[in-house]
Amino acid sequence: MDRVLVLGRGGAGKSTFARRLEVVTGLPVVELDAVFWAAGLAGLSREEWVARQRELVAGPRWVLEGDLGPYDVLEVRLAVADTVVLLNFSLVRCVWRAVRRGRERADFWWWVLGYRRRSLPGLRRALAASGVDVVELRSPVAVERFLRSAG
Repeated sequence: MDRVLVLGRGGAGKSTFARRLEVVTGLPVVELDAVFWAAGLAGLSREEWVARQRELVAGPRWVLEGDLGPYDVLEVRLAVADTVVLLNFSLVRCVWRAVRRGRERADFWWWVLGYRRRSLPGLRRALAASGVDVVELRSPVAVERFLRSAG
């Protein structure tokens, strides 16, 4: 496990999980939201995002955490990842966590609310086609078990 993607609905705890994974594995973490939205509220263009991701995946070892929903171009990362950790928690848990962390834009909330119906099926198809190892974690207990085994 040297090139890990952490994906999931907004509020699933991807950033927290990735930082904890960094502690137990020594893999450096890149928060994709910070990279994508650094250009401002419009984010990067599709071409800019593809080019930036190619730079990010060029390293030998990493954890790339983030799921940009409708703005994302996942194929670049999937082509080189060896493991995907999918945090697939309940809507209630994710909404609660997102509300606690602060204000979000309307498009974020539409993505969070429709994640299982609109985003997850396409994500599952992309993961299946990629052949990458996928670990789906559905609870905080499963997260703790995974982190213990990764160390």
